[in-house]
Amino acid sequence: MSTTTLDQVAVDRASTDRRIRPPQVIPVELRKMFDTRSGFWLMASIVIAALLATTAVIVFAPDEELTFSTFATAFGIPMTVILPIVAILSVTSEWSQRSGLTTFTLVPHRGRVIGAKALVSVFVGVVAVLLAFAVGAVGNVVGTAIAGVDRVWDASLTDLLNIVLANVLGLLVGFMLGVLIRSSAGAIVAYFVYSFVLPTLSMLLASSQGWFRDLQPWVDFNFAQTALFNGSLTGEQWAQLGVTSLAWLVVPTAVGIRLVLRSEVK
Repeated sequence: MSTTTLDQVAVDRASTDRRIRPPQVIPVELRKMFDTRSGFWLMASIVIAALLATTAVIVFAPDEELTFSTFATAFGIPMTVILPIVAILSVTSEWSQRSGLTTFTLVPHRGRVIGAKALVSVFVGVVAVLLAFAVGAVGNVVGTAIAGVDRVWDASLTDLLNIVLANVLGLLVGFMLGVLIRSSAGAIVAYFVYSFVLPTLSMLLASSQGWFRDLQPWVDFNFAQTALFNGSLTGEQWAQLGVTSLAWLVVPTAVGIRLVLRSEVK
């Protein structure tokens, strides 16, 4: 290939990069989360999980526990599993489905693509949690009407915002693993190890070792994040969440993004 042709390719890439702006990339990434069969059903599972959790509370919970906080806790559990997987697949699909070469050719500035994926993932996560709140509110109305008890709205705005934040942080953990590992299967396995194996080991160590019991909130991100589901946090708990977020989320995400920007896409 001649020098003139190479220069023309470089000019065409630069011209394309200038024309495609982040506001144009975001709708594309949002559509890509729904336009595959697996993506569609993963999104649908959010609504299905909220409906199943709400129905389970209505059917099995004692009458005195038919409160909005009970419904919020019930649908919060499946959300902590589903939303991180949504974020993982939004990133790793470029590698697992071998669409990355096309994506990064059309948008040579990879940072715009990764940034759009992060924004879209957070947007979908927040909307999903708010939708789950709506389903829980309907469940509270219907459940108390069936049981013939008074409705109890015992979750404050702060409690709801903490639940949203906890789910967004969990989602960002999935995003972090996605950019760091860039393999759907590997990132999902790593997430389940992080979510179920490490907290169990941390809990066992804290119960048997006094020196780690006081240290646990400062080194266990999952432990600090879970406190958001339990109501308002103290100043110390916010500090613990900040320290663990920096170590387990911010730094690995920065490393992962750097790898994405520098790695070869095949």
